[in-house]
Amino acid sequence: MTIIDLSLPIDETAFEVHKVAIERVTHKAGVEKFNRVIMGKTLSGKIKYALGKRIIKKEELPDEEFLSLEIVHAPVHVGTHLDYSFHYGSQSENRPSKTADEIPLEYCFQPGVKLDMRHKKPNEVIKEQDIREALTKINYRLKPLDIVLLHTGADKLYGKPKYFSDYPGVDPSAIEYLLEQGIKIFGVDTMGIDRPYRFMLAEFLKTRDPKTFYPAHFFGRKKEFIHIERLANLEKLPDYGFKIQCFPIRIKNTGAAWARVVALLD
Repeated sequence: MTIIDLSLPIDETAFEVHKVAIERVTHKAGVEKFNRVIMGKTLSGKIKYALGKRIIKKEELPDEEFLSLEIVHAPVHVGTHLDYSFHYGSQSENRPSKTADEIPLEYCFQPGVKLDMRHKKPNEVIKEQDIREALTKINYRLKPLDIVLLHTGADKLYGKPKYFSDYPGVDPSAIEYLLEQGIKIFGVDTMGIDRPYRFMLAEFLKTRDPKTFYPAHFFGRKKEFIHIERLANLEKLPDYGFKIQCFPIRIKNTGAAWARVVALLD
């Protein structure tokens, strides 16, 4: 079996719209942090710590090292992740929206199919007709629960400002068509399923037409769906004949959750 990683990292050095920070406590510094945390649980411990007392000294540990610790401060929409209906609005299909920890796990381990959308330009959208044509091109008929991956090639811009400005969006007509075929999850190798901010927001401010502002996301209020954002390496996949594993991290009451998405090839 071959495993292909389709995920992007959470990287504080990459260009991001939202702040990402990773606090990294080294093995050496870990000794001091342990003392500060444990002794800080009581007032007397805090006083003793401030006066220089330590319950564990680095000289008492092998190599004078404790354990490393990394603390991640990042939105759930950074890195490869799954979005569910709570992200799109408070209600979906006239009932309370579901959160990412409610994503049915059986949806997350299913056959995958890749559709080539690399011809779509920034500010364009992938429509139902594009999906139909791509399926005809590879002679594939969608089956219920297939995980559909839309390959634009935009992941190659990751880490640069253009990652947030040069990619096509997904039209609600494409999402509705996929849902009609029994698809529960589809994925994109872009940072989002709507057009880039620079196009979408400019058009909305000019026209004040609500249909121009986050139409793909807001469609999730009408029809429930799950999608994966920030996929990578889709060029390494065949058109079909593989399985996708995209189990979300179990975070309580969020609209999205990180996932290590991989493809499994026999």
